[in-house]
Parts: sequence; C-alpha cells; structure tokens
Amino acid sequence: MSQVLTALATHARALLVYPGLPTVAVFGVAVEAAWSRIAGGSQILPSARPTRPTIVQVAVALLAVLASVQVAAPFNPIPPAERNVIIAAAAVGFTAWAELALDPELVGRPGLLLIIQSCWLLSVLGPAIEPQSLRPQVLGNVLVPALIPVKVASGFLYLLCLPALLRLWPVTPPADRRRRPRFNTTRALVWFPYCALFTTLFFPPPADDVTGGLRFFGLTIAVAAVCLIASSVLARRGAERARGLYTRIVAPYSVLVLALTVVTLILMR
Repeated sequence: MSQVLTALATHARALLVYPGLPTVAVFGVAVEAAWSRIAGGSQILPSARPTRPTIVQVAVALLAVLASVQVAAPFNPIPPAERNVIIAAAAVGFTAWAELALDPELVGRPGLLLIIQSCWLLSVLGPAIEPQSLRPQVLGNVLVPALIPVKVASGFLYLLCLPALLRLWPVTPPADRRRRPRFNTTRALVWFPYCALFTTLFFPPPADDVTGGLRFFGLTIAVAAVCLIASSVLARRGAERARGLYTRIVAPYSVLVLALTVVTLILMR
C-alpha cells in the first residue's frame, strides 16, 4: 500500500507541480505572447480577469500536462522507465482532435491536418527503429552512426510539421476571421509538450542538475524560436503557398523519410 501511495504522490507532483501544469502554462504564455507580438495580434498577453475556462481549454490542458510529464526534463519525478513516447505523442497529438470534436469551427481543413499529423507521427517514431524502445530518453540517447541520417531526417520533418500542428501557418479557422487575432490560450497550452518532446527525442537526455536544466530548456526555447521564425515566413508568403508547402513538399518528403527508415532497418539487421 505504501508503494502505491508513493507512486500516486510522485505522479501527482509531476502533473501538478513540475514538469506539469505550471511549466506548461509559464512556457506557453511566454512563447504565445512572443508570437502575438510577431503576428501583430490585438492582445499580446491573456486577460488578467479570471474567466471560466471553456471545455476545449480544459481538455487540451489535461492532454498537454499528460504529454509534458513524459519528456526527459531534468528533475522529472516520473522514473525514466515509466515514461513512454507513445503516451506523449498520443496525448499532444490528440489535442487538435479534441478541439475538432468539442468545437469544430476552431479547426480549419481537418483533412490536411490529418496528413500533417501522420507525417509528424512518422518523425516521432522514426528514431525508435533500432533501440526498439518507447522510452523517450532512450531514443534521445541513441548515437549510433548508422542511425544519424534517420534522426536528422526525422528531426527536420518534425520541425516542418510543427507550425501547422500549432496552427501558426496562415489558414484561418472558419470561426475566426479577425485580421488581428487575440492571444490563443489553447495553443499556449501545447507549446511546451510539442517543443520539449523534440528536445527529448533528438538530443541526449540532460543530467539532473542546473547545467542540465539550462541545456534542456535552452534547446526547448530554441525549438520554439525556430517555429516562430518559420511561421512568420509562411505568414508573409500567404495561405496558398503555405498549403502548397505541406501538400507538395512535406508529404513527399515524409515518404522519403519512411523509405530511409526502412532501408536503415534492413541494413542494420
């Protein structure tokens, strides 16, 4: 019984303290505020008035927190053996479909979103071909020379998909026709799990010390910065060119990544 209570306390601390809800909120608010300023939004920071969260925000927050505790953040109370990349990918990936199910007008072009999410899932699972492990810190720590091309190709595909998954590219949802969009609280909740999962999968796990913490969050912030820059470039090129990038370039590139993954697996066997 004591072991069960200890495990419950550990998971509760991870979800409610670190790297759970407070980390998701602070990181997300900071990056979303930066994007609001870059995009010329009418609201840089969320309203200071306490408001009742919508059911969409509650669902996304729960999924984002579940994904965030699976990453290889330093001092994560969840033991490495209990973390799983499938849980992280499923939780953060399902946030878009939670929005679609609870409020269909918030998601534009769900068919294209499904294609992009499939490409993103390939980039998440590609590094798992050789270690045959679903523990995120194991995948990040794989430095076998033969797997480096797969990791690099998968990482680039992950970054290509990220602006669309975060709905930063210029496709306006049917329910939002404003030229100067307001602070997006729902998107702020998924910044950390998406960016931290990239750091976890494609970089060696950090040590549980101050240096490791600075390294992990520095890389995670860098991923968010790359996403912001890429999204601002897409916004300038216009909606049609942005859609063309994903339909004519990203999807075929994901096929090449899949072929590279299969060939690497065959050669290593």
